[in-house]
Amino acid sequence: MNIRQITSKDSLELKKVYFESIQSIDKKIYSSEQKKAWSSQAWANKNFDKSLSLGKGWLVNDNDKIIAFAIRYPTNRISLFYCRGESQRKGYGTKLLNKIEIEAIEEGLTFLSTEASLISYKLFLKNKWDIIIKEKIFINNILFERYKMKKNLIYQ
Repeated sequence: MNIRQITSKDSLELKKVYFESIQSIDKKIYSSEQKKAWSSQAWANKNFDKSLSLGKGWLVNDNDKIIAFAIRYPTNRISLFYCRGESQRKGYGTKLLNKIEIEAIEEGLTFLSTEASLISYKLFLKNKWDIIIKEKIFINNILFERYKMKKNLIYQ
């Protein structure tokens, strides 16, 4: 396992990880309709591409296969945070989150924020993030719930 900074050459593979991650979610948490609407964002959302091209992030790879990644865009927001289904719950998310937080502290940021899914918010809570509000949003006219979250970094 290796953690390295994301480069522009990783874009297509990151989209594949994003898509696969969402498609692997249990249907008890997100319906097939929700997963289709959400995963389509990899190819149909300009903000997704903006995060990939302008954001700063890290990935975990194993034998040259990308298995997880996290991107900050803008600077104080984790905009993308995904792990392939078969690699979830193995500590990769925690390693990426720690790397992102350390980097943000080194850059002098005082806080980070994110919008966490019904899957990822527990990982953020475990790492001392706070829920600001549970919100409802629409992606391709499909309703989703997620958590706006924040972590103050000045007390680290």
